[in-house]
Amino acid sequence: MTGMVVATLPFGCFIRIDGFPDAMGLAEIVGMPRDFELPAKGTHLRFEVAGHRDHNHQVALYFLTHPRVQGAEG
Repeated sequence: MTGMVVATLPFGCFIRIDGFPDAMGLAEIVGMPRDFELPAKGTHLRFEVAGHRDHNHQVALYFLTHPRVQGAEG
């Protein structure tokens, strides 16, 4: 799954998911290295779906193509 970072906050990034204009994803920094740098707004990345949060209609995402997690793809 791919998407574009639309906002970066201290706890993670909100992602506009390609092909799903009404869906908003959230990629949190939980489990990332301490020195992890969040991607900038406008960055286009690959993600893996971690789950769905019914209470706020968000899709939980994991980073796949961010430079700090390149080994996570496979």
